[in-house]
Amino acid sequence: VQLRASGGGLVQAGGSVRLSCVASGSPLGNYVMGWFRQAPGQERESVASIWRSGTNTDYRESVKGRFTISRHNARNTVYLQMNNLRPEDTAVYYCAASRGIYSSNFRLASTYNYWGQGTLVTVSS
Repeated sequence: VQLRASGGGLVQAGGSVRLSCVASGSPLGNYVMGWFRQAPGQERESVASIWRSGTNTDYRESVKGRFTISRHNARNTVYLQMNNLRPEDTAVYYCAASRGIYSSNFRLASTYNYWGQGTLVTVSS
């Protein structure tokens, strides 16, 4: 599967951005989807993940209540709605697809098999 992320840009603190990730080559419904981010000089970290059916989601603590991951399998698209953005949210955001099973740890980058190219989100204070 090929993944293409979009929607990044420059936003002021407190603002909102919605990222999209479109899959091609294989139905999105085959995969658990995740969003990761990587700030300059830092390791890539998990932001959110969503189960194949969309019934289960998981978020890192610092984004709970501000970010929402969702998916539309018929459109082969996964979204990350980011509200009340903070300067510390500045990073390149990546979408990723995993063939993992229920017991997999979807907070680990190594669980994911396919990655998009990343889209930069810059939050100004």
